[in-house]
Parts: sequence; C-alpha cells; structure tokens
Amino acid sequence: MLKPFGDVFLNLLFTVVVPLVFFSLSSAVAQMKDIARLGKIMGWMLVVFTATGIVASLVMVTAVVWYPPAQGVHIALPAGFHADQVKVSEQIVKALTVSDFSDLWSKKNMLALIIFAILIGLCALLTGEKGKPFTAFLVSANEVMTKAVSLIMFYAPVGLGAYFAYLVGVFGPQLLGTYARAVTVYYPVALLYFFAAFSFYAYLAAGFVGIKTFWRNIIPVSLTAWATGSSLAAIPSNLEAADKSGVPQDIREIIIPMGATIHMEGSCLSAILKIVLLFGLFHMNFGGVATITLAVGIALLSGTVMAGIPGGGFLGELLIVMLYGFPIEALPIISMVGTLVDPPATMVNAVGDNVSCMMVSRILGGQHWIKMVH
Repeated sequence: MLKPFGDVFLNLLFTVVVPLVFFSLSSAVAQMKDIARLGKIMGWMLVVFTATGIVASLVMVTAVVWYPPAQGVHIALPAGFHADQVKVSEQIVKALTVSDFSDLWSKKNMLALIIFAILIGLCALLTGEKGKPFTAFLVSANEVMTKAVSLIMFYAPVGLGAYFAYLVGVFGPQLLGTYARAVTVYYPVALLYFFAAFSFYAYLAAGFVGIKTFWRNIIPVSLTAWATGSSLAAIPSNLEAADKSGVPQDIREIIIPMGATIHMEGSCLSAILKIVLLFGLFHMNFGGVATITLAVGIALLSGTVMAGIPGGGFLGELLIVMLYGFPIEALPIISMVGTLVDPPATMVNAVGDNVSCMMVSRILGGQHWIKMVH
C-alpha cells in the first residue's frame, strides 16, 4: 500500500537526475579555465576510487575470514536456471556509447551520457568566444535543474518513509531466514566502514574540520541512498552536500556523477561476501595471497560494471559466476544476497563519492583547501 508513495519520489528523482547530470558535468567542464585541471581531477579521481575500492574489499576479506558466511548454511541450488551469455566486448561498447541520440536520455545509459556531457562541455570550452553563449545556457540550465531538485526534496520525508516501510515488509522474512548469516556479516561491516573509514577519509581530506563538516552534511545523502537503493537517486542530495562542505564546483560536478556509475565501495564489500559465500557452498578453500588478490580484483571489476540503479548489480554477479566457473545455478543465490544487502551497499556507494570529492580537493587544493573555500 505504501510503495506507490515511494515510487512517486523515486520516479521524480530519476526524471530529474538525467538532465541534472548532463548539465552539471557539461557546465563544469565548459567553465574550466585550464584543461589541464580537468585531467588532474579525472586522474586523481581514478586513483582515489581504486584505492578506496581496494580498502573496502580487504575490510570484507578480513570479516569473512573471521566469520565465514556459508558455515552451517544449506541453500538448495535452483534447477534449470538459464542466463544469456554475455560478450564482454559488447557490454563495454554498450556501457560507453549508444546507437541513437535519444537513448542518451535514459538512466540505463549513464556512462554514455557522462562521456557525452564531458565531450560537449569540452567542445564549448575549446570553441572560445563563440561558445560563450552556449556555456551560459549550460550554466543556467544547471541552476534550473538544481532548483527542481530542491523542490522535489520537499517530498523526501514521505517518499523515503514509504520506501523504508516497503523494504522491511517485503524482505524482512529473508533477512531473518536462510540468508541471515550473510546479512549478519554484511550489515555490521558496512556500517563500521561507513562510520570509521569515511571519518578517516574525511580526516585525511581536512583534519577534524573535515570530519565535522562531512558528518554535518551527509545524512540526507545516506537516507536517500539507503531507502531508494540507487546511487543515481542520491546524486542531487550528494551534490548539495558536497557544495555545503566546500568542495569546489568543478570537482564535485565531475566526480559525483561519475562516481555514481563507476565507484562502488559498498558493491566491493558485497562482491567479496558473494564470492566467499559461493566458495563455502561449493566446499572450496578461500585462502592464500593469490586467491584473495583475485577476489579483490574481481570485486573492483564488478564494482565498475554495476550501474547506479536498483538491480544494476546483476552484471557484476554474472561476472563473479563466469570468472570463477561456478555453475550458472549459483547466480540466483548471490542475486538474493545482493538484494538483501542493497540498502547499506548503496549508502556506502553514494557517500563514498562525497568523501572522495573531499580527498581530491585536498590533493589539488592543498592542506588548507576547506578553510580557503569557507
């Protein structure tokens, strides 16, 4: 009964997020005074994304070695499950490009939209004086979309409340049943990472001032991501939180939209959990440097192929099954685990983009960047 109220909120966010991402990214690039700065932002962004993904994966490795998720668990393998074969090359092409201009304006093609937005912003910048009216349009449109988001967020308490109730009502039995042990591992680890790791990253970015600023602004982002199960839905509140934290506009408007698609610390946590769960169910030993290194690499890889929309983890789960050679019947098992841990995973995914902005700001702006901004 409550789900439609949540769906209205989610649909409003998904409707506004596509033009918001396009205009925020393209206007940020178009307004840059120095193309070299764009390269530095993108380069350091990838370094931070990779480093935090590795840390998240190793945290979960430590947890599952101490508390194996498959111990004493008996899950019957589904019979006759089939999945279409996925060609990696085709998936890469589909992720980076679309065949028709109209397809750009779908939340299913966010990475293609991001690449196109950066290209358009770069072209506006390189056009020089003749491109200034177009740049002014991009900037103005970005302001309009930001205002639209602020109006939609007035409905957030009702929409988020309805979604929380829906999630508990539908998935409550599974949380307490067969998959309880896997959930028992994931939720505490994700929450520990959320509070401890993000506080540490905020400290690296700006000391104790950074920690205070970060936690003062991040709660709306956390609640939105948890309730909607979507990193994309959290982009508007994430941009606003980064703005209030003093992250420079060009950094936040490049990193947060891109992070919603390619930076998934929560998904790295869940990927390790899924891998170790399958190892346990199939009586395989999860140990040794080579095994753990491969698992961390697969976690990073599966984290980057996941789209920032609810249920977007299917490709990552398929990747795990295919790379390890598990029978395809194992896919529904880890898909259910993915569904059950999705709320905290998405929260960690979204908030990780925010604190990554702060760290890149520290790298490019120096030790006192936050004081200079404020």
